Parts: sequence; structure tokens; C-alpha cells
Amino acid sequence: MPRRLSVTVERFPIAGAFTISRGSRTEAVVVVATVEDGEVRGRGECVPYARYGESVESVAAALEEQAGWIAGGRGRFDLAGRMKPGAARNALDCALWDFEAKSSGTPAYALAGLAAPGPVTTAYTLSLGEPEAMEEAARNAAHRPLLKVKLGGEGDPERIAAVRRGAPDSRLIVDANEAWRPETLQDNLAACLAAGVGLIEQPLPAGEDALLAEIDRTIPICADESLHDRAGLDALAKRYDAINIKLDKAGGLTEALKLAHEARARGFEIMVGCMVGSSLAMAPAMLIAHHAAYVDLDGPLLLARDREPALRYEGSTVFPPPPELWG
Repeated sequence: MPRRLSVTVERFPIAGAFTISRGSRTEAVVVVATVEDGEVRGRGECVPYARYGESVESVAAALEEQAGWIAGGRGRFDLAGRMKPGAARNALDCALWDFEAKSSGTPAYALAGLAAPGPVTTAYTLSLGEPEAMEEAARNAAHRPLLKVKLGGEGDPERIAAVRRGAPDSRLIVDANEAWRPETLQDNLAACLAAGVGLIEQPLPAGEDALLAEIDRTIPICADESLHDRAGLDALAKRYDAINIKLDKAGGLTEALKLAHEARARGFEIMVGCMVGSSLAMAPAMLIAHHAAYVDLDGPLLLARDREPALRYEGSTVFPPPPELWG
């Protein structure tokens, strides 16, 4: 029976609100690609991101354009030449991985030539807020071993200090989401150093980060918005020490695995990250997480409800996906 592609939009309420330097939201809106042939069904989820010129409508439309191509029997190896990197390609790429795994009876990790993934420790994200609110949030999450702190520019030294007071024993990552400026960089770096921060993610805007090659990076700096796929690696030389691989940026698991391999060969540490989505979006990234220095796959922990079946979380430990979910 010919394969069929269907595209759906789903909404998951966020527990409270999720706030970064670019704004706040109370729900995760995801697009799901499903490839099926009447017997086997493969799924992939993506989160369209306005920062990269994406909308739910544009991503869904880009996927629907591939329906005839999928019906013709084409697979994930042909996808990179047909779709640009981004959320739409991610959803379809991951759906094709899932379809192939289920139709062949071979787990996705084995198809990728990898060992079976095991449980890993994920960061837990604290939303941007006033220092007092962030200190309280940190106190409530102080039992978690790794916290990722969203920052926003002005007032960040006070926020960093407040989080450290609230969670004195947790390892800290800070993520400025491009909100720092050259004139505030040194003060913010000093505040991070005083608080024992272990990694700083995307302090300066993408395209305006040349200063990072000139400073003494006493804390490793990780590229997020400055890197999408392998094509961007050359521009990171001397500016960054690590990269954040997100499947929605890279355009799927296929490219993300290649990016991880090449980045490690160039001496970059790897973080595997996510947008705020359900367990279906996190599941393929687990194939990279086992080999990453930093794991940030806490999207489902930020939701008021997840899909079923879901990834299993025990505190900050996340376990590999069951085949019923993905792969």
C-alpha cells in the first residue's frame, strides 16, 4: 500500500508560563508529521520558531507539499536535497526514521549505527523573571543537579546571584538568548564566574558575536542561535567552545548526527537541546544525548500535560523512549 503523509497541529499547555528574553508563552504549539502505509506508522514532531522566520502555518504548508513525494516512496536519505534545514524538515525526517524502525523491526539507534541509549541527566530550565521570583524558582528546583537559567540583559548579574542563593549546590548553565551587549559582557561574565556558572549559552546576538574571539573565556561559551547545521561550523572558530544541537534547527536527526560527529572532531563540546515540545520531540534527540556533555531535554517537564505514551522522567533523569512513542 502506498505511503501517506498527514500533518496535524497540536497544543500542549505549559505549566505556568515559559519566559525568555524574546517573550513569554503559556502553551507549546507543535506540528506533527505522520507517515503511514496502513500497517506501520511513523511520527515526528517539530516546534516552529518565529526567531527563524517560521510559523505553524508555514511549517505545516511546507510539510504538506511533500505528500506526493512521500507517496512516491522516497526516504530520509533524499530529504536534505529537497527541504531546507528547519522545523518542517525535522518533523518529516524523524517521522521517516520512526517509520523505517517500525517497518524493519530495527531500533532507530541501530539504524544509526549507535549503541542502545541509556538514561541521562537533563537540565531543568528556570524562566526569565525578576531576581526574587527566580530565586524562589531556584529554591523550588534546588534538588535538581543541573539548572539552565534564562537571562534577559539588564539586571542579569542580580538574577544570576539570586539563582545561586536559591540553589547553592546545583550546577548552573545560563542562557542569554542573544540578550547581552558588548558593553555589558564583562560584568555579566564576572557575575557568572562569581556564581560558579559552568557554561554560558549564546550571550551575544548571532552575527554580532566576533567579540567572543577576543575575550578571555574563563567559562566555556556555547553557540545556539549562531549555529544551525554543519554549514555554520566554520564561523564559530575561536568564538565558541561548545554547540547546542537542536533537531528543529538542524532539520532532523539525520543532520544532527552528522553535525555532532563533525563538531566533536573540531574540538567542540556538545549540548543537545530542545524547544518546548512534547516527548515525541525529545525522543529522537536521545540518540545524541548519550554522547553529549550537556543534555537539555526538559520540554515535557515544563508542560502541564504530555502525550501518551511519553518519555519517563525520574526527577532530572530521562530514560530512552519506548518504541510505542518513537524509534
